[in-house]
Amino acid sequence: MSEFTLIEAAGGAKPKVTGLAYSGGKMNLPGWKYPVVVDLSGMEIPDTVPLLTNHENKTDSRVGMIRVSVKNNALEIAGEIVSDSKDAQDIVAQSKAGANWQLSIGADVRECELVKSSREVNGQSQEGPFYHIKKSTLREVSVVAVGADAHTTMKVTAKFNLSKTIEGDSMSNEPENKTVTAAETAKPPVVPKTEPEKKPEDGKKTEPEKKPEQDGKTAEAADCDPDKKAKAEAVPPAIQASAVDVTVAAREAAVAAVKAERERVTAIQSICNGEFPEIEGQAISGGWTPEVTTKKVLETLRAERPSSCASIVVHAAPEGGELRKNIEAAMCLRVGVSADLLEKSYGAKVVEAGMADMDMPLRQLLIECMKLDGIPYSRGFDNETIRAAFSSVSLPGILSNVANKKLLQSYEAQPIIATKLCSTGDLNDFKENDRFRLTDVGDLLPIAADGEIKDGGLIEESAKNQLDTYGKKFCLTRKMIINDDLGAFMKVPTAMGNRAARLIDQLFFSRLLRNPAQADGKALFHNGHKNLLSGATSALSADSLKKAIQLFLDQVDADGQPISVEPRYLLVPTALKHLAIELTQGATLIMSGTDNAVRPALNVLADEHLNVVSSPYLGNSAYEGASQTGWYLFGDPKTIDTWEIGFLKGKRTPTVERGETDFNTLGLWFRVYFDLGVREQDHRGMVKSIGAAN
Repeated sequence: MSEFTLIEAAGGAKPKVTGLAYSGGKMNLPGWKYPVVVDLSGMEIPDTVPLLTNHENKTDSRVGMIRVSVKNNALEIAGEIVSDSKDAQDIVAQSKAGANWQLSIGADVRECELVKSSREVNGQSQEGPFYHIKKSTLREVSVVAVGADAHTTMKVTAKFNLSKTIEGDSMSNEPENKTVTAAETAKPPVVPKTEPEKKPEDGKKTEPEKKPEQDGKTAEAADCDPDKKAKAEAVPPAIQASAVDVTVAAREAAVAAVKAERERVTAIQSICNGEFPEIEGQAISGGWTPEVTTKKVLETLRAERPSSCASIVVHAAPEGGELRKNIEAAMCLRVGVSADLLEKSYGAKVVEAGMADMDMPLRQLLIECMKLDGIPYSRGFDNETIRAAFSSVSLPGILSNVANKKLLQSYEAQPIIATKLCSTGDLNDFKENDRFRLTDVGDLLPIAADGEIKDGGLIEESAKNQLDTYGKKFCLTRKMIINDDLGAFMKVPTAMGNRAARLIDQLFFSRLLRNPAQADGKALFHNGHKNLLSGATSALSADSLKKAIQLFLDQVDADGQPISVEPRYLLVPTALKHLAIELTQGATLIMSGTDNAVRPALNVLADEHLNVVSSPYLGNSAYEGASQTGWYLFGDPKTIDTWEIGFLKGKRTPTVERGETDFNTLGLWFRVYFDLGVREQDHRGMVKSIGAAN
């Protein structure tokens, strides 16, 4: 049993305190999903620790200094009250009046683990789930009305000196440090006889006279005892009357004080109704009246951004770390993000914990975020609650991460044609960047008899690329929250992910079809670059495809030597998709026309291993230069430069983050943006066929 004991010393000395601050068992704490057990073997305890009231970090709230030690797998304290503040006086006064106090510890956590099974901690077998605080540092011990250790009860015993004088008669024959409980102060004292005082023999003190209770009799039974009655009659009437008056007054005062305190505590508990534990604890320990408590509750409800004076016993990472990740995982699972994707970010344990809460309503999410940040919330779900949740740190962060995961899944699910035909690169800024590459010049030469190796040559070739930022914003509105419509909100990042993926193709095809001019003043596809087929004979067929392949293979490098790179992709509009597949994958070719030449029934184009890629962008009239007849050959971007998709410093996916809140909108804004640039690199890695007469 936890016991807080107050000892008021004689001669004006400071009251002494002893007690059991923590019994080593489970504690239910605000902001923690499961109970908490602090491992006393891993607790770092300073030489002296401040004794506070209600965990308040204020100068007036420090009422004493104590020494703390671990005994019998429990935390014990001993010290004294050094303050003369009102809080200190209230602790002493209410202890004398019979009020019970409890102790509560405050510690910084350095290592914590969620235990799902059972584990022995502090000599006790604890059943999971609970948080095992393995390493911590004790910062303070507080006197509170209700402690966090739900499995213990506390008793307050007021010990003080009874040396009083009644009408000039000193009670010097009482023990000097007698212990009397608050209940005993209401009992009639035993008035000493008026017989002459006997002197002690051999230096021994006179034994104190026995109380009626020590004979096994109650105070009332003692009045009927003839011997007692005779002894009482020996006391002068004036002293008897005075003693009785003092006794009755003390009893009535003590009873009235206890009754008033109980009524005050009951009223405060009724006002707070279990929804404002911090205010309730402050009000009880601080001696607030019910009127003051009501005012404080109303101020909290009406505040634009409510703040709390939480008496959290242990401050640690799980509130904002592991618990926040569990909530994020639960919300991601709710909106359809795959568990495999989440395990890469959070780990299997967090995903498993999130599955238990994946049906959490949107309203409950707001409340959980307010709990994480220590923001009180009202019983109703009104605009003030929504506004307070929006002002928290946890809610925007969790929603941003959930939206990012949903957007990423949508982005990766969208097929992107350009990534097959282009290489990727990283750019450091938004200026136009030169993309340099070194090309060797000169063939390998035979080594002469003297063994000398001739010098080779390198020339530097360059291309360009430049980033731009593309983005949009979207809002989680009050209407969505009230309707619990998280799905509607998540449709936006889903669409944004699709848009971001399609943006890469849009940038690629818009520039490809424009056929931009190069550094030499010629268009990308130009007869001078020997990568263009035109005229009626360029329409997609077996013959035109063979010519295009020959044109690709005949490309030369800066030294005039063949590049020795074969085409890998055949890019066609949707109108030519099936013809392209027939030409490249069919086993035989059926020839028709007036030509009577005999040809083998063998499709030689199938041996070229061309991959057919079809895109609706090529024939879309919204794009300059679009055509339903034009087609292209591309080399593998891993072996030859074709086009480059540039990203900012390696960030290859779009980003979702919280935007600035619009005062005119009751909601939470988010924005998605993507830093991207797409440019051609080398005309020798591709061939274009117009597919029709000029």
